[in-house]
Amino acid sequence: MASESYIKIADQYRSYTLDHFCVPKHYEDDLEDIMIPWGLIQDRIERLARDIFQSVKDQPLTAVCILKGGYRFFTDLLDKITALNRAHGHVSVPLTVDFIRLKSYENDTSTGEIRIVGGDGLTSLKGRNVLVVEDIIDTGRTMVRLLQLLQEHEPASVKVASLLVKRRTDTGIGYRPDYCGFEIPDKFVVGYALDYNEYFRDLNHICVINEAGKKKYQVPAAQ
Repeated sequence: MASESYIKIADQYRSYTLDHFCVPKHYEDDLEDIMIPWGLIQDRIERLARDIFQSVKDQPLTAVCILKGGYRFFTDLLDKITALNRAHGHVSVPLTVDFIRLKSYENDTSTGEIRIVGGDGLTSLKGRNVLVVEDIIDTGRTMVRLLQLLQEHEPASVKVASLLVKRRTDTGIGYRPDYCGFEIPDKFVVGYALDYNEYFRDLNHICVINEAGKKKYQVPAAQ
């Protein structure tokens, strides 16, 4: 499916208040609104899985999860692809998985640099069709740098699936993936494994953090 296939959430979007859905009590004072409810996330991932399945056909695919924020999207996406494998007797996608952990954020700002923390090496990707699975693309610099690193290991092909792409007010879209769930306005979102300094991963919906939440969970500045 072409990369222009995505759901665009307008700058002046219609949000959902916290009393519309179930939100953990310990986060009620830290959120501005709910941008994307869990059910809508799941429906969109189901369509992305079908698009990927139809594109790959019966070619072997190595799905690379970007930890930590991408793990829920990765898990749900692969669950839906494997369900399609079971349902389509005449064609199926052989899947293998790998994991990479990156660090590019401190508080609510991208550092512009990418650090690989833990995970296996990338040498096993040589000659493979690779699908990089990410939670959100912000400036796009992290993804561009990661793709450069991946190409050094000579994969057969590389495509990117990201649940969210942020439409920044300063630079617009920094990188457009091959598969995109939602294009969102320039707000700092949390939930569905997206974090703010490791908090909010246990929130099902994708929500906008408020200033009180940022202050509550911010990392103290280095002395």
